[in-house]
Amino acid sequence: MIKKILILSAMLQGAAYADVVIPEQIKVSAGYSPVLTAHAKGDQIYQCSLNKGEYAWEIQAPDAKLFDQQGKIVGNHTAGPLWEYKEGSRVVGKVVKKIDITPGKAISWLLVEVVSHQGDGLFSNVSFINRVNTHGGLPPASGCDANHLGSEKRVAYTADYVFYGK
Repeated sequence: MIKKILILSAMLQGAAYADVVIPEQIKVSAGYSPVLTAHAKGDQIYQCSLNKGEYAWEIQAPDAKLFDQQGKIVGNHTAGPLWEYKEGSRVVGKVVKKIDITPGKAISWLLVEVVSHQGDGLFSNVSFINRVNTHGGLPPASGCDANHLGSEKRVAYTADYVFYGK
């Protein structure tokens, strides 16, 4: 009975994808609770750059839609990194910690601290974000050289974002 109540509570809080254990390294501090869990589907955008004599694909921005548990679009995730909820509230974050759960197969899982808010709404009290359950999104393995300097490539990815507030 208690387990069912916890699952129902998580669903009411938007934790549609809460069947994941958050690793200790990226856990949010005590006192914060999930206010929304959204599934993201989109691209990580990379640009071919030259740094210290080495050509490499560097991350420029994400470009993804956020979906609720019914599969409806509820927001966007773009450069900043910025997350925008459907009613207009926005947060910008900075990566605090990251861990590679599946190196060579998917982008890192993250703990992100919110550094700015805009608008009133669901995200107005969000302080932290976890990126988990990542698939894809790694930089291209080849094609970055003098002939491609400055070019961009999009790499498909999916992830779940858990938004926390007090």
